[in-house]
Amino acid sequence: MNPKPSDSPLREAGESPLSVGLIIIGDEILSGKRADKHLPHVIESLNARGLQLAYADYVGDSPQRIVAVLRRAFASADLVFSCGGIGATPDDHTRQCAALALGRPLELHPQARELLLERMRDLAREEGRTFDPERADNVNRLNMGMFPQGCDIIPNPYNKVPGFSCQGAGGGTVYFVPGFPVMAWPMIDWVLDTHYAAHFRRAAYAEKSVIVFGAMEAALTPLMESIEQAYPMVKVFSLPSVDHPQHGRHIELGVKGAPLDVSAAYQALQAGLRAKGAQLGPELVR
Repeated sequence: MNPKPSDSPLREAGESPLSVGLIIIGDEILSGKRADKHLPHVIESLNARGLQLAYADYVGDSPQRIVAVLRRAFASADLVFSCGGIGATPDDHTRQCAALALGRPLELHPQARELLLERMRDLAREEGRTFDPERADNVNRLNMGMFPQGCDIIPNPYNKVPGFSCQGAGGGTVYFVPGFPVMAWPMIDWVLDTHYAAHFRRAAYAEKSVIVFGAMEAALTPLMESIEQAYPMVKVFSLPSVDHPQHGRHIELGVKGAPLDVSAAYQALQAGLRAKGAQLGPELVR
């Protein structure tokens, strides 16, 4: 079920062939009871592999809203990580919502069953008791292996309780992991390294920008458009700031993409800024 990475013209252009999304599920995040830590980690993890996060959705423990968010993800062609709500308590709805979004029944995944039984045996051994698979708590634990039909598992190195992944009719693949960072983060990294390594572009990406003082974005827009038209393999970006502690009010204007394309486009950008008489500050290279 996991997608096979394919070549894309965007890779040659230094741009990620993947549109990567993130879904954070849980009332505790929206209420402020817990602070979300997944977003910064996923951004950092993707950046380390030369990828970028395209969007993030936050949703509470509302089955209707979770189903709607997941339907959009499955209908897309995106790689999406979903964090939270895959346990077996009454406020965990993600597994059921994924099944509804896909229009598939839930079923006990055979490999997940074996991993969960192994986890139960480990717990019994740690507690010094005989393992009884018919105990009510053990029977309930098997619900954590009830995944939408046709899904694959994601190994959990922390406690063996797996996550799962499913692909929708639109080609979007959603990887479901727990809400606990100690479990979710290595699982997310495993997904990237196992299924998407062909898309990494650590050495095939560059970003150059310059600080521009005393200019308005509207005045720079024609130059930005002309650079993108002349160099379609790069992206031009503009990051205005009104209260930067070092540079004060300014615009960081730059280009990103494949190193050779970025070099040529950046020279053209600098020439265009000088022609406008722009006051330039420090240059930034990433």
